Amino acid sequence: MRRRRAAAVGALLVAAGLAAPVGAAPGPCREPSRQAFVPGGRFVMGSDARERGLARTLSSPATVAADWFRGELSRRREETGPFCIDRTLVSQQGYAAFVARTGHRAPGISREDYQRQGYLVHDYDAVTRYLWSAGAPPPDLLHHPVVLVSLSDAEAYCAWRAPAGRLPTEAEWEKAARGAEGRVFPWGDAWDPDRLNSAARGLHATTPVGRYPGGASPYGLLDAVGNVFQWTASSFSSTAQTVKGCAWDDEAGLCRPAFRHGRAPASRHVLIGFRCLGPAAGP
Repeated sequence: MRRRRAAAVGALLVAAGLAAPVGAAPGPCREPSRQAFVPGGRFVMGSDARERGLARTLSSPATVAADWFRGELSRRREETGPFCIDRTLVSQQGYAAFVARTGHRAPGISREDYQRQGYLVHDYDAVTRYLWSAGAPPPDLLHHPVVLVSLSDAEAYCAWRAPAGRLPTEAEWEKAARGAEGRVFPWGDAWDPDRLNSAARGLHATTPVGRYPGGASPYGLLDAVGNVFQWTASSFSSTAQTVKGCAWDDEAGLCRPAFRHGRAPASRHVLIGFRCLGPAAGP
């Protein structure tokens, strides 16, 4: 029985892309098929008046009036060490392997708890499609990003997946998402709605991770913006954690790596997922 269960979990790991390929060439990343290598060094972080002005031209009057860009950091040069980061968001299938192996709670939230979170754009009816059943994700969403996970859920998954695995800091995430020279968007400085899942596509839901290869960052990250926001290891305020990117219901002006938003660490939302970071091998 134990062997069969181990084999079943192993198969789930392989199907989720969590098993290292047999005979893979050595490199700086532990999981070269899943991770992108980001070299250490300085990079451009944050936004300036010109970028925020562009963001306003791409946004609705309501978004501009709400001044959603006021929390962005000023444009400056920061520095990180080398690291490896997931090319794609963690999928429902990938998270299912973690739940099966560890017994960690499945993603989800009750109607009452969801409403208590406040600041909700979508009502609970939008949540039901993403609820798991009998410890398994919806079959039609296996390759979509996992959602309805809190900060601690994301941290637990990353620590389980690899030694020293963790969430990226805001600086690490932003460098991986826009490159060393601080692109406005992951792919360049011009808006292109065909490169991501945002409100401009009108899909009104998540899409499979990696569906938009044309939206890749200089280091190869997919869905760096669009699809869902992503938890980071950095605080936004005394009561909120920084989430980066944007979601499927967001306007172009918000879908920039410089944009930042805060959510309570215990939040479980249909608009928030995550990706993991690991150390780079070698000196």
